[in-house]
Amino acid sequence: MIIILASVLFIGLVSTQIIWVKKAYAITHEQMTHEIELALINVVQDIQTHSGDSTFLVDPVNMISPHFYRVQINEELEPFYLESMLKTELQNRELNYEFRYSIYNCFNDSVVFSKHVLLGDSGLAQSESEPPPVNWENDGHYFSVFFPSLNYEVIGQMKFWVISSIVLIAVLIFFAYVINIILRQKKLSEIKTDFINNMTHELKTPISTIALSSDVLLSNSIQEQPERFRKYAAIIKSENQRLQNQVERVLQVARLEKNELSLEKSTIDIHELIEVAAPTIAMSFEEQTPEIDLNLNAANSEIVADETHITNVIFNLLDNALKYGGNPAKVTISSVNSNNGIELSFTDNGKGIPKEHLSDIFEKFYRIPTGNIHNVKGFGLGLHYVKSLVESHGGKVTVKSKQGKGSTFCIWLPYGMEIAK
Repeated sequence: MIIILASVLFIGLVSTQIIWVKKAYAITHEQMTHEIELALINVVQDIQTHSGDSTFLVDPVNMISPHFYRVQINEELEPFYLESMLKTELQNRELNYEFRYSIYNCFNDSVVFSKHVLLGDSGLAQSESEPPPVNWENDGHYFSVFFPSLNYEVIGQMKFWVISSIVLIAVLIFFAYVINIILRQKKLSEIKTDFINNMTHELKTPISTIALSSDVLLSNSIQEQPERFRKYAAIIKSENQRLQNQVERVLQVARLEKNELSLEKSTIDIHELIEVAAPTIAMSFEEQTPEIDLNLNAANSEIVADETHITNVIFNLLDNALKYGGNPAKVTISSVNSNNGIELSFTDNGKGIPKEHLSDIFEKFYRIPTGNIHNVKGFGLGLHYVKSLVESHGGKVTVKSKQGKGSTFCIWLPYGMEIAK
């Protein structure tokens, strides 16, 4: 609703401003052209007065275009005399614009003189624009005046509207920025709430299990049952390790954000890492009888990378594919050589990722909203960790997904300097 209302408001304000600016431009332009016509009529009248010509000329000024005027007179003109008359009349009306005037001679049917003039402190360089063609009539004398920079002069007279438009644009940009911040804060708040809920569910189980096992170990009868004692001690150790792994995952992401995570690179065979990781992680999902197919077709599977972190990347992607896979889960891992590196793809048979969430799944703590259902465990850190680690190795991560058809995560890793040599 905020976006819709803001968009309607933006469009309304901008449209209103455009309409008013256009109207202001049209009015200002019309006033200027009217003043120019009056100035040219006065020039004709002054020329007739000085020459003693009492002939009445009907509409001597003809506007060929908004910038170009043809003026009829009854006698030949001296160029500098006409220029002086034009300058005086235009300056008296404060029309200090550059102009080009031309004099037409009806006896030889040609323009006999043309000159470009700068008035006052206009500060405008001589314009390269040319006047439009004019239809001279060979039964009289004419001169023409062309104002090449009239549009700029009109805009210069509209200082209030220019300033108000700039202010409006600045306000709209600021308003849009504020709305963007509000929406981002709302999103971060939702992610934070979801993260706290997930953390609560993730930590609650091992803590409860440790507490229950500790109560059993504190009972007097347990001392007479060594097998049972070892069993509950092993449970406590296992759950404690689980808690430690969860905390370490959060700390790893924190170190990544602060650029404190150092990479110890060496030459590794990524096919070997996958062949070890696949059966290991499958054991964690053995109740679901998952199927992991390996299509490792890359001819060169050696890269220069941090073995520990790349192993974690493979485990995270496999774990993600199995958790969100079908029932039973089926994952296909493929490898090919591509662009001086190796490309790995992890394809699952799950329900896919909605299109609106694809751009967010690599964000820290982000998980696809599922309401109060917490059937899939995690903090929303796995894919963020994968993306950060792959990019720190100079690689990239992409995802393709179609609802009901599953998802494919692809990572590309360069060979590295030692392999490239």
